[in-house]
Amino acid sequence: MKFFIDTANLAHIQEAQELGVLDGVTTNPSLMAKEGISGEQNVIDHYLKICEIVDGDVSAEVISTDFDGIVAEGEKLAALHPQIVVKVPMIRDGVKALRYFSNKGIKTNCTLVFSPGQALLAAKAGATYVSPFIGRLDDISQEGMQLIEQIRLIYDNYAYDTQVLAASVRHPLHIIQCAEVGADVVTCPLDPIMKLLKHPLTDIGLDKFLADHKKANS
Repeated sequence: MKFFIDTANLAHIQEAQELGVLDGVTTNPSLMAKEGISGEQNVIDHYLKICEIVDGDVSAEVISTDFDGIVAEGEKLAALHPQIVVKVPMIRDGVKALRYFSNKGIKTNCTLVFSPGQALLAAKAGATYVSPFIGRLDDISQEGMQLIEQIRLIYDNYAYDTQVLAASVRHPLHIIQCAEVGADVVTCPLDPIMKLLKHPLTDIGLDKFLADHKKANS
């Protein structure tokens, strides 16, 4: 399973990259705003800085919701760097744009997916990635992980190339569950990834090892 980091924070991206497990980055306008990035040129420059840090795909989201606007924005974003993936919303004109981009050889990430039907349409339209938002489904008492399982089954049934990119991941258990049900990619902030490192028995074992080593060499 690939690990993407869901942020626009360069320090967090750098830390995940240095850990040696980072495969890509997902961003959106909200994450850009959180880092104080505004203005078209500043946003473009920030995407390029991210591409300099990571080796994998970097999702950059369009703002437009009409076909012509999505296409114009998407082509401009895709031209910035070979690693850029155009992030397109799951709406009617978004699906049409997915097919357009697919025919042009432009990689896409269909975002805001909350049902198997939406994921099926995205795959039929040629999306590179589909992003089901599991945490937001959990928030309204629906089974977010069940959606990942359903999409995985559908894609495997028909050998779709679209990768299942689990989004809105909130904690380490989400990551493990995504790996268990076969998500191709998980994207989340840095914190859940770093928490995978922790286990109390690891800490206890390390403390004992160091104490025994100190005793043996004193």
